[in-house]
Amino acid sequence: MTFEAFKSYCLSKKGAEETYPFGDHAVWFKLAGKAFAWTFIKPFTYGDETGEPFKFVNLKCDPEKALELRASFEAVQPGWHQNKKHWNSVFMDGSLADKQFKEIIDHSYEIVLASLPKKQRVAIENH
Repeated sequence: MTFEAFKSYCLSKKGAEETYPFGDHAVWFKLAGKAFAWTFIKPFTYGDETGEPFKFVNLKCDPEKALELRASFEAVQPGWHQNKKHWNSVFMDGSLADKQFKEIIDHSYEIVLASLPKKQRVAIENH
């Protein structure tokens, strides 16, 4: 999946917005102000770590499902600089089919949607 396809898919979700809370190096996709996906869009340096844009995507995940995905797919690792219980980093190495990647994005979005107050959730679902 290309970055543009990833971005388009995230933004196709009801109520999703594209944000840049830490400058122009990383894009965060949020629902009602809560993140469900993010990735670097420019090369980055963090301490002694360096990385390339769109090398990985961080996605929210149910803790049990996170462990299952990590055991099933080498490209799915504990979330980089995130709570490793609730976030996975999905490496864009080509080993994950677009369909599988979209299912993981869907799961992340659905976790955030389910965490919203009922009135807000219903408004988004009916929009």
